[in-house]
Amino acid sequence: MKKLFLMTTILCCMISLSACGNKKSSSVTAPDGKLDKCSLRFSWWGGDDRHDATLKAIELWSKMHPEISIVPEYGGWDGWTEKVASQVNSSTEPDIMQINYDWLVTLSPDGKSFYDLETLGAFLDLSAFDSNVIDFGKVSGKLNAVTVSVSGRSLFYNSDVFRSLGVGYPETWNELIALGNTFGFEDIYPIDLDIQSGSTAWYLAVVYVQQKTGRQFIAPDGSLGFSEDDIRTALDFYKELEENHVIRSVRARTDEDGNAALYQSSEFISGNVAGVLEWGSAVGKYESVLPDGVLEAGPLLADENGNNSGWMIKPSIMYAVSSHTKYPDEAAAFLNFMLNDEECAEILGTTRGIPASRYAEAALEKSGSLNGLAKECSDILDAADTFTISPYMELPRMKSFYNAAIESVSYGTADTADAAKQMYSSVSEYLENIRK
Repeated sequence: MKKLFLMTTILCCMISLSACGNKKSSSVTAPDGKLDKCSLRFSWWGGDDRHDATLKAIELWSKMHPEISIVPEYGGWDGWTEKVASQVNSSTEPDIMQINYDWLVTLSPDGKSFYDLETLGAFLDLSAFDSNVIDFGKVSGKLNAVTVSVSGRSLFYNSDVFRSLGVGYPETWNELIALGNTFGFEDIYPIDLDIQSGSTAWYLAVVYVQQKTGRQFIAPDGSLGFSEDDIRTALDFYKELEENHVIRSVRARTDEDGNAALYQSSEFISGNVAGVLEWGSAVGKYESVLPDGVLEAGPLLADENGNNSGWMIKPSIMYAVSSHTKYPDEAAAFLNFMLNDEECAEILGTTRGIPASRYAEAALEKSGSLNGLAKECSDILDAADTFTISPYMELPRMKSFYNAAIESVSYGTADTADAAKQMYSSVSEYLENIRK
């Protein structure tokens, strides 16, 4: 895998995208090199598999450090970004947070909202991380976050459904589209692409065009790499998936699932939707709602010449400490436990992806736990020629542009040419403004 890691200087020049960057500053509690009795809030999002494992890890921590209480705050992904942004903006955020890569741009554009973790070396050991992985979390020269895992999206399938139809997992885009014919006879679908949960529909369309053109949709510095014609090609591809019964239309998805995430949908659980595009670090929530061993990883889709470039990776999950915490040493000690402790690593497994910490990875290797779909996804992406996702691509405002275009094409309120023109204009203007 060509991990085109973003350099620290890219994040250094990022401009504030929200009011968070203008909030009143306050003094930062300096580390004193000792652990005191205290209570720390720790927040994260995820599925039940991640929640259960994290709560068990906190129980272990409590036995090791009964003087430092960890108060968990957790939930699903939908609405989580807005919740944390509101907390940071009002200076009421938890002491320790699981954060997304793009939050470094929106929540700490000057590197001041999160603690500089490199100042907490008395309790936080970063020696198990590669330097380029460390660089992912630097803003304005400050280590605002540490990468928990590096991941990418891959395709996962309900093996029972595919076997019952006598078909194999697609290896090319044409084979994927052809599956719609076979599945259509049963009025079921080979895959589905949620638009609410991370804009997966646009993500797959972007991969398709990146593979065809060799151009990256959004460059690391936030510049737009696609032309208006490229965007139209992506929307044409999405429409082709709908028209060939490969995925449900937005209307069908809304009517059948309402606001439920795909892994909570009866259509997915029953097998009427037999595949999903998901992050390797988060696929456990889909795996857990099906019988053991039913969900399997498929190959990355390629063109007819076997070229499977254009797929993407990023820091899937990061940990940050609030600059407002009164207990930086204690927060660092808990982070070190979550990142590097052998027993903790065995409890957490791959619920946050394959650990970036060599200590945690070695612990999983030793226990025989470094397996499953997260590991398979990592291995599949390792063998591909990938792009590193620009943090600008995943900004909430950007996702609203993608979803608006997908919805207009799906509902037929705009053709792909008009939708592409509108999206190109919106994305170009937005990127230009935030990069000034």
